Amino acid sequence: MLETNGKNLVEMSVIGEVSSPLGGSQPYSISPEGKPTVLPGVGGITYNIKVGDNAVQWEADHVEPCVSVKNKDREENGALNLLSCIGNTAKIISGDAKGGTGVVTGKHGGIENVLVDFDDSTLEKLVIGDKILIRGFGLGLSLADYPQIKPINMSPNLLNAMPVRQDKTKKILHVPVTHTVPAAIMGSGLGSQHCYRGDYDIQLFDKEQVKKHNLSTLRFGDIVAIIDADHTYGRIYRTGAVSIGVVVHSACITAGHGPGVTTLLTSADGKIVPYIDRNANIGIYLNIGRFRKKTKRKR
Repeated sequence: MLETNGKNLVEMSVIGEVSSPLGGSQPYSISPEGKPTVLPGVGGITYNIKVGDNAVQWEADHVEPCVSVKNKDREENGALNLLSCIGNTAKIISGDAKGGTGVVTGKHGGIENVLVDFDDSTLEKLVIGDKILIRGFGLGLSLADYPQIKPINMSPNLLNAMPVRQDKTKKILHVPVTHTVPAAIMGSGLGSQHCYRGDYDIQLFDKEQVKKHNLSTLRFGDIVAIIDADHTYGRIYRTGAVSIGVVVHSACITAGHGPGVTTLLTSADGKIVPYIDRNANIGIYLNIGRFRKKTKRKR
């Protein structure tokens, strides 16, 4: 197990409510080929899409798996997004689903939603406006033996569940990923001065790159490596840097957009070495989404 400063981290409650989907006065999204398309998008309760499902195949634009949570107050929503970390516990505190628990799976920039996975029986009881309390834990996380690797948006719970391989001599972590992605095809989300909220998108408009990196098989919850990307202080191109993130929303129609990735780990000096593992998905590590183990009913 990695040695961290976990015992010194602050665990703090943040709260939001199940957000409504957005439509806007202009429903069309225009593709890079100039085709206007009307599709489901962000927000709400998405019943049939969960962590583990393919993130590319849907007739959708930026759709978010399971449940989207947000605050109407801007400052409070900033805290919700900042303090929530992937793998944190979420608890429903109002409505018919009160008492149900779930797990934070992502943060979606622009709309500034926090995404949470719940089981099917809980989803059926949830309604838009229900309050969700998240036990924010992970902000400030650091690795004692790997000072050149920075965790961001990651709960200690998720870090401990990942089968990372340590090389303490070279100060390198070997991290499991389902895909490697060149920084050259990353789009929306570039220019941010930090990576503690939101995500940035893998563009899928170049068919050769999609085929070369097998990107049509991306799933919600997949952990991916972005090569030559440094997320230490914002998202930049840096030769030799490696950043690790999790796929949080679906593919998109609009130019510059695609499946979104929320940062988990970054190294400006290339101290992260990714290795391919088809099971590198937070659903498997956290027992959520399509990988959730169903409890047997007592007779």
